[in-house]
Order: sequence, then C-alpha cells, then structure tokens
Amino acid sequence: MNSRDLLRITSRTFALGIERLPRILCNATTIAYLLLRVSDYLEDNDEMEPDEKVTLLNLWVNTLRGEEKVESFNSRLPRTPTNNPDAIVAQHAKDVLQHLHSLPYEVQEIIVRHVINSTQGMARWTKRGPNVHDEKDLDDYMFEVAGRVGYLVTQLFAWYSVTIRRREKEIMPLAREFGLALQTVNVIRGIREDYDRGWIYIPLRFMQETGLTREQFFDPKYREQALKVLDMMTDKAERHLRYALQYVKSLPWWLHGIRLGCIFPLMFAIRTLAVSRHNARVFESEAKMTRKEVKKIVLDSTLWGWSNLWLDRYYQELNSVRD
Repeated sequence: MNSRDLLRITSRTFALGIERLPRILCNATTIAYLLLRVSDYLEDNDEMEPDEKVTLLNLWVNTLRGEEKVESFNSRLPRTPTNNPDAIVAQHAKDVLQHLHSLPYEVQEIIVRHVINSTQGMARWTKRGPNVHDEKDLDDYMFEVAGRVGYLVTQLFAWYSVTIRRREKEIMPLAREFGLALQTVNVIRGIREDYDRGWIYIPLRFMQETGLTREQFFDPKYREQALKVLDMMTDKAERHLRYALQYVKSLPWWLHGIRLGCIFPLMFAIRTLAVSRHNARVFESEAKMTRKEVKKIVLDSTLWGWSNLWLDRYYQELNSVRD
C-alpha cells in the first residue's frame, strides 16, 4: 500500500490539505504524518498497559534512529482489528520508512528529529498518566503532540522556500501556536471519546473553578457547570486560533499550495469550534462539521485563500455561525 493511500485511510480531512502542497512537500508531509500516526497508535492503544506503551514508544524511537530493525518493532505490535486506520499504518511501518529514505537527506533529518521528539514527549506523558492539573500541563502535552508538528512543517516549508526561510525565526513561535490551536480544538471535539478510554485533558483547575470534580463533569445534573468549563476551553482555543491565523497570513501569497495546506485545517478547526461552543452535545459524542461545510471551505479557500483580507473575513464568518 502506498503512502498516499495510507494517508487517505487515516484522515481524509488532513489529506485534503496535504495533497495541495507542492509535490516534494506533499510527499514529505505525508511521510511525517504517517510516522506520527504510528506514535499516536501506540499512545492511544486501549489494549496495552502504560509500561508496555512506553516500551514500544521507545522502541519506535530507536527504530527511527536506525538502532533497531523495523521488523523487530512490527513483531512487538499488538494484534489489532484491521479496521483500525492507525494500526494499518503501524503494520506498514517498513514501507513508510522506505518512503522516508527516498526523500532528500535534509528533509529526512527534519522529519526524524521532530517525530522522535514528539514520540518521546508522548512516552513521558504516558508514563505520567492522565493527570492534567492546569493550563500549563495541557499546553505541555499539546506541544509534544502538536506544537512540535508546527515546527516540523514550518522547517519543511523553510527548506523549500527561500522567502519562508528568511522569516523562519519570526514565524516559528506562531507555528507552535498553530499546533496548539488545532490540538485544543481536537481536545474539545474528542472530550467524550477521551473520557471513555480513561483520559480527561480538561485541566482540573478549570473544573475546580466551577466547583466540579472529574466524576461530575459528564453527569447531566452538573451540565451548567460543565458548560462553563467548556467555555473556558473554547476561549483558550480561540486565543490559539488567532495566532494560527497570523501564521497562515505570514506565508507568501504566491505560495498558494503551501497556504492551502495550512488554511484547510485552520478553517476546519474554526468551524468545529463554532459548532462546539456552549454545546452540551460534545459531552455525548464528537462534534463534527457537515460534509457540505467541508466542501464549501475547500472551494472558498481555493478561490480566495491568497488574500489576507479575505482570510480575516472568512475566519469571522466561520467562527460566528452556529449550526
């Protein structure tokens, strides 16, 4: 199975943006995304104990470094139903690594360094356990799993474009915010699913401020307080998203493919946040956009995403309209 097929299996929405990147960046970002999905698979696996997850995450790091054979890594993977997209990617780790090694050396180095750092961060948090005490804790976790990804793609863009390379120091802090923005929305979107697997990424401090315990957070009797906590999370996401918008606007208008690769996930996140804001349904199931909304965002952004004035207006439009 080729890397493009694996990408589409794991995420159609991310594939929409990645596939708009210039060819070499598309290939590189696809490989980086798939390698990180292997790490995600190990971190999120419900069938393994934390110690086993940490062992396999470290083994995956050593495999990326070339210190362990990928066959040894694959032999240690748990048997998972073949309908699990991340499991499919993990089972094809050898193919993904082969694609990685076909990329220019500088690109390989950027990808491997950041994927290793992110995977080590996942291992640290897996060892620590599902205890997010305050916003600082949450930002630390989100940086490891998403902020580092912002660094990764920005360095790939800088490798490709002299203009972005000259602005790299200026936009790198915004790249971190871009990652935190997407991950904060992801936390909100997946509140119920994370709870069902034993994790609550909502800071305990947020709950304490409204007089809630973790046990009460999903109890319908405390829905009013829980919605206040949700408001704190959506306000936090909004702060990160405004920086993420600055990040996209800092990319050269004439590199339309690179901009679209960032605009799509940004606008999807903004729309998902609007759907989730003060919405009690997020405590029961995942908040999602409609397919019609996805198609409209893709079309509108393709036509007008080169314009920063349009981006400002579209951001407000998507952020203000509830479902």
